Amino acid sequence: MDSDAILSSSEDMHDANDVESDEEGFYSDENEVASDYNTDDDDVDDYVIEEDEDGINMIQARRPENNYIVLKELDIKERQEDDITSVSSVLSISRAASTILLRYYNWNVSEVHEAWFADEEKVRKTVGLLPGTVVQFAKPRELMCGICFEAFPRSRLKSADCGHPFCFECWEGYIRTSINDGPGCLMLRCPDPSCGAAVGQDMINIFACDDDRCKYSKYLLRSFVEDNKKTKWCPAPGCEHAVNYVGDNENYDVSCLCSYDFCWNCTEETHRPVDCNTVRLWILKNSAESENMNWILANSKPCPKCKRPIEKNQGCMHMTCSPACKFEFCWLCLGAWSDHGERTGGFYACNRYEAAKQEGVYDEAERRREMAKNSLERYTHYYERWASNQLSRQKALVDLHQMQTVNMEKLSEIQCQPESQLKFLSDAWQQIVECRRVLKWTYAYGYYLTEHENAKKQFFEYLQGEAESGLERLHQCAEKELLPFLNADGPSREFIEFHTKLAGLTAVTKSYFENLVRALENHLSDVGCHQAGSLATSSKNGTSKGKGGRGKETSRAGGSSRN
Repeated sequence: MDSDAILSSSEDMHDANDVESDEEGFYSDENEVASDYNTDDDDVDDYVIEEDEDGINMIQARRPENNYIVLKELDIKERQEDDITSVSSVLSISRAASTILLRYYNWNVSEVHEAWFADEEKVRKTVGLLPGTVVQFAKPRELMCGICFEAFPRSRLKSADCGHPFCFECWEGYIRTSINDGPGCLMLRCPDPSCGAAVGQDMINIFACDDDRCKYSKYLLRSFVEDNKKTKWCPAPGCEHAVNYVGDNENYDVSCLCSYDFCWNCTEETHRPVDCNTVRLWILKNSAESENMNWILANSKPCPKCKRPIEKNQGCMHMTCSPACKFEFCWLCLGAWSDHGERTGGFYACNRYEAAKQEGVYDEAERRREMAKNSLERYTHYYERWASNQLSRQKALVDLHQMQTVNMEKLSEIQCQPESQLKFLSDAWQQIVECRRVLKWTYAYGYYLTEHENAKKQFFEYLQGEAESGLERLHQCAEKELLPFLNADGPSREFIEFHTKLAGLTAVTKSYFENLVRALENHLSDVGCHQAGSLATSSKNGTSKGKGGRGKETSRAGGSSRN
C-alpha cells in the first residue's frame, strides 16, 4: 500500500481539525465551516453539517425544498383546473373563456385579473372574447355555410361568439386540421378571415374526435408548463415531471423525482458554483468546429501549389502532396524540393528556412501557428480534466448504487455490524459523487479565467489543487482500501481503523470543497486578503501543517490548471 497516497487515521483526523481551525473567517466574518452555496431568506445553507454515530462531521447536500416543487402530471392538471375555476368564478365568465384568457397571459392569474379590471373591453378585443354576436341574421330556415357555401338548416350550423355560421362537417375539418398542425390550435380563431373571435375548448369538445380531443388536452397541459415563467419540464429523457420554482434567490439546483439533478435556470445538469453563462460558453465550445480549425492550423501547412492542408507524418522534411497534385516541397520553407539538397541542410533541416526566419520572413505565419497550437493545447488540457471527472463521477454513481444495494449488506454480515453503523460508506461515496461534479465544472471556470488576472488564477489553482488532492485520497480509500474487508472471513480491528480514516477523509475533503465553492461564488474576491497569507506560506515553504501541510500535494495538484 502506497504510504504517500494513504494517510494514517490519526493524521487524517489531525488534518481535519487543522483545516477547520485554520480557515475560520476565511471567506466571511462568521466562524463557520458549512458551505454557503446560496441561502434563502432564513439563511439556510444548501450544504449542512451533520454528525454520524461517531461524531464525525459530514457534508450533506440539502435540497432547498421550499425553493421548488416537483409536479407530476396529475398535479399539473389539478393546478391548471384550479386556475381556470378561479378566473371563471372571479370574472363571471365560462371555463372556455377563462382558459383562453389564461393561455394568453401565460397562465398568470394575477395578470389576468389586473388586465381585466383595468380595461375589460380591450382585453376582450385582444384575446377574441366578444361581448356579443357580431353577425345578425333574420330567421330563415336555412343559412349558407361560410366555408363550403352550401345551404344548411340552422340546426346543422354552428358559430363561435361572433355568429358566423359554418356547417358541422366544415367545423370538424377546420378543427381537425388545426389540431394536427400543432399547439397553435390553442389560439384558434373563427374560420372567417375577417373575424378574430376565439374558438374555445367547448367547440373543440363538440366537433373533435376522441384522438383530437386527447391531443388538444395534451397541448393545453404542456402550455401550462411551457408558458409559465416559473415552471419547466425536467430535461431528463422520458421524464414527464415538471418543476415549479418558487424561490426568490439564485439557488437554481433542483432534483426531480426521477433522480435527475439539473439547473432550473438553464436546464443543464447542476453546475454550481459555476454560473450558467460559463456553462453555456463551455458547452458551445465543446460542440463548435473552431477547435477542429485550430488543430488544422496548428498541425498542418498548406501545400504551396494546391493549398490543401498537409499533415506531416514522418520525420523527413521532404513532403509530397497527395494525388492528383503530387507537388514535392520542403516542410519548413514550403519551397520546391527540387531547389533543395545537401547545400540547404539535407532531409532533416533547411538552411533557407533558418536564414529566412532570422530575417523575419516567417514570423507572422509561425506566430499564428504557434498561437493556434498553444490555444489548442490549453483547451485540451482543461477539456481532458473536465471529461475525466465526468467519467469518474459516473463510475462513482455506479459504485454508490453497488454500495447501497449489495456491499453494505455483505459487510454487515462479515463485520457483524448493523447497516446503520455502515452509513459512513455511503456518505463517503455521496461526497465523492458531489465533489466530482464540482471539480468537473471548476475546469470550465478555470478555462475562462483571463490571463491578466494572475493573482486570481494562482488563488484558484491553489484551492482547486487542495480540493483535488483531498478528493483523490478519499476516492482511493473508498474504492481500493475497502476491497480486503469485502473478501474477509470475519470481523477485524482493521475495519474500525478504516472507518475512522474514511470518515476523517470525508470531513477533510468536504472542508476543501466548501472553501473552493465559496471562493468561486464570491468571484475570488478574497484573493487580496489571502494572497500574502496562507497561499504565500504554502507555496514557499510547503512544510507547515494545516493548509500549509498540503504544500507537497499542492505543488503536484496545483498544476491541474494551465496558464
